[in-house]
Amino acid sequence: MHLRDSLFAYKKHGCKGLGVNLKKLARQFVDFATVGVIAFLIDYGILMFLSQIVGWNPVFSAFISYVISTIFNYVASMRFVFTHRADLSRRREFILFVIFSMIGLGMNEVIIWAGTASFGNGPYAVTASKLVATLIVALWNFFSRKHWLDAGE
Repeated sequence: MHLRDSLFAYKKHGCKGLGVNLKKLARQFVDFATVGVIAFLIDYGILMFLSQIVGWNPVFSAFISYVISTIFNYVASMRFVFTHRADLSRRREFILFVIFSMIGLGMNEVIIWAGTASFGNGPYAVTASKLVATLIVALWNFFSRKHWLDAGE
């Protein structure tokens, strides 16, 4: 569909003209957010434990916590949020999920590094950095998975 056709379809039919069911998309985003909150609690809990109690570097701690929460996120997202695409094997689906997660990890690490380099390694700086990273990475995760992994049924 060309831009002109898309604009005409939107003007005539609203979002339905673009093939977007906003109600369904909103529900899916709520499910994604629910899984995301649980994954965040896992991620944040491990990050704070490793960086503040064990005393590890916050960037390294963020790497460990992100990887662990991503495993949970894959299982929960593909079970409760997204519909498996028939044209993707589970192996390929997992590989794509890992690739998207690695991009998100890179974003997460850069944001945590920038935040702690600017504001220190204390709990408030780590928390603020993690919250900013979480918002940005969550948007990336939803739209990348929605576009490339979801069957959309």
